Amino acid sequence: VQLQACGGGMVQAGGTLRLSCAASRRTLAFSTNTMAWFRQTPGKEREFVGGNSHGSGNTVLADSVKGRFTISRDNAKNTLYLQMNSLKSEDTAIYYCAAGTGLTRRYSDYIYWGQGTLVTVSS
Repeated sequence: VQLQACGGGMVQAGGTLRLSCAASRRTLAFSTNTMAWFRQTPGKEREFVGGNSHGSGNTVLADSVKGRFTISRDNAKNTLYLQMNSLKSEDTAIYYCAAGTGLTRRYSDYIYWGQGTLVTVSS
C-alpha cells in the first residue's frame, strides 16, 4: 500500500502549485475508493482540504479553499491532483494525501497516508 505525494514547494502569494498523489493499484482496488488532501501546520490538527470519491464521483472542498483550489482525479493513473491557485500565506502547511473508504472530513477515517509535501507561501 503506497501513496506518493509530490509537487510542493515555495511560491509567492497569489501564485499557483499543483500537487499530485499517486496510489498503488492495490490500494484502490481492494480497500478504498476515496482519496483526499489534508494539511497540517505545527501545533494544529490535520485539516481537511478536499477529496474525491471514485464510487459516487463526488468532490468536496473545504470552505477555506473553495474558489481557489480544484481537485481532479485520473483513474487510469490512480492519481489525485490538487490544483492550488491564488495561494495565500495561510495555505502554508504540509499537505498529505490520504485514501479511505468514504468521503469524510475526519482524518481518523482515512486508512492510508502519503508522506506529506511542504507548501510554503511567502507574502
